[in-house]
Amino acid sequence: MSPVLAGVLQLLALTGALALVHVPLGTYMARVYDSRRHLRVERWAYKAIGADPGTGMTWPAYLRAVLAFSAAGVLFLYLLQRLQGVLPGSLGFASVSPTQSFNTAVSFVTNTNWQSYYGEQTMGHVVQTAGLAVQNFVSAAVGMAVAVALVRGFARSRTGELGNFWADLVRGTVRILLPLAVLAALVLVACGVIQNFSGIHEVGQFMGGTQQWNGGAVASQEAIKELGTNGGGYFNANSAHPFENPTPFTNLFEIFLILVIPFSLTRTFGVMVGSVRQGYAILAAMGAIWLGFTALMTAIEFAHHGPALQAAGGAMEGKEVRFGVGASSIFAASTTLTSTGAVDSFHSSFTGLGGGLTMLGMMLGEIAPGGTGSGLYGMLVMAVIAVFLAGLMVGRTPEYLGKKIGAREMKLAACYILVTPALVLVFTAASMALPTPPHSMLNSGAHGFSEVLYAFTSAANNNGSAFAGLNANTDWFNVTTGFAMMLGRFLPMVFVLALAGSLAAQRPVPVTAGTLRTEKPLFTGLLVGAILIVTGLTYFPALALGPLAEGLA
Repeated sequence: MSPVLAGVLQLLALTGALALVHVPLGTYMARVYDSRRHLRVERWAYKAIGADPGTGMTWPAYLRAVLAFSAAGVLFLYLLQRLQGVLPGSLGFASVSPTQSFNTAVSFVTNTNWQSYYGEQTMGHVVQTAGLAVQNFVSAAVGMAVAVALVRGFARSRTGELGNFWADLVRGTVRILLPLAVLAALVLVACGVIQNFSGIHEVGQFMGGTQQWNGGAVASQEAIKELGTNGGGYFNANSAHPFENPTPFTNLFEIFLILVIPFSLTRTFGVMVGSVRQGYAILAAMGAIWLGFTALMTAIEFAHHGPALQAAGGAMEGKEVRFGVGASSIFAASTTLTSTGAVDSFHSSFTGLGGGLTMLGMMLGEIAPGGTGSGLYGMLVMAVIAVFLAGLMVGRTPEYLGKKIGAREMKLAACYILVTPALVLVFTAASMALPTPPHSMLNSGAHGFSEVLYAFTSAANNNGSAFAGLNANTDWFNVTTGFAMMLGRFLPMVFVLALAGSLAAQRPVPVTAGTLRTEKPLFTGLLVGAILIVTGLTYFPALALGPLAEGLA
């Protein structure tokens, strides 16, 4: 079988699997968040944190709960790393340095999972399981909770309440993420992913000599890192490591885990607003961008000109021979379009245009289908902008799902889409202007610039993948990427929740003959165009200096 045909068949199988679970999983998640019943374990959790799940929250109260919970998570994870040297199961590793502890704590709490360290040489079992793995669950649940709050803003009227954050957080964790992660971990263990708490031991190498490896609860963390679109990994090689991703089947299964919740949340949205067609319109926009990027990435990598094409049938540098160009391209497109950050190949070794495409996927806001929760609320903000543009073209007050999109709503949406580009471009410019990056960059010229641009694009968009070739474990990059991750996660949430509160307080607008039908293919096309033009072109000058210059050279 040719490599191209194998890639096409994997893409078809993946699409079919996602379509199969879309309706049942999306409907189930809607019922979870609309449920008035609390499980016993959930009541224990509410009692432990002193929360009343029946109390409705306005958007400022909801936001305060999100920020308070996340701040507590950063502090706990920071202290856990600083105390690692005296904790049991540390495998002899020393405590993590202050700047790297700050960077890692912010990284995992913000659902970024950017790692400026070698996982197998830095983190012991307690930090990995009690710290990093726990944040994989709750950071994903926070994103889902904020998305559900925005959906309630569209679904409710003449109220200031968006639900209860603590109830949304606990339900998302207990009823959705935990069961799915357990099932996924069992599949991964059955397919060869390791799951143990062994210490460090020496492993013989094919070419002679030995290498030290430690075990870990890899399968369980691998499952939630993909399901929650977290990224990261036990080992520095991430999902290219055979302990994390041993076979072509596990590779495809992990891509499925990355995409399944973000795509299914569009069904949740449609059910909660009372119109599944609205959900299908959002799904179509997400699917069109994802399929387009995946096809383009695969074509670019297979068409790479040079010795690699004749020798291996494609650009195999930096790619696992177990997966090949096709599977690596699908993984790369999916992980950078979903804020996951897990990688099964090294994006720095992609062709110039292929590497640029991974960056562009993040720069769009990672909304196709985006992160767990963050992809849905990002896409809904872009839908608000799309209906505003449509209203300008026909001279009519824009409306979406029965809500008027006025000056306040547009200001909030505009602030949302401006936050991450500002962070990316300002931090990249500052880094290139200082003497620090040249000492951190393995490459010079356009590719070196791409390494720095990718790092801040990944951090500010809460992706977590790296371009490789950049030594980011310095005080400058640990601190600046830490602030980029923190601001890139929570500032957009401020605008999303404020938008949700504004929409929930409105009276519903009746549908008339002049109302834009937002469930039709015409609106889907308008939405895709708005995404590519409004967000994509923001980064064009920066892309022209890096990956475009390299790819066209």
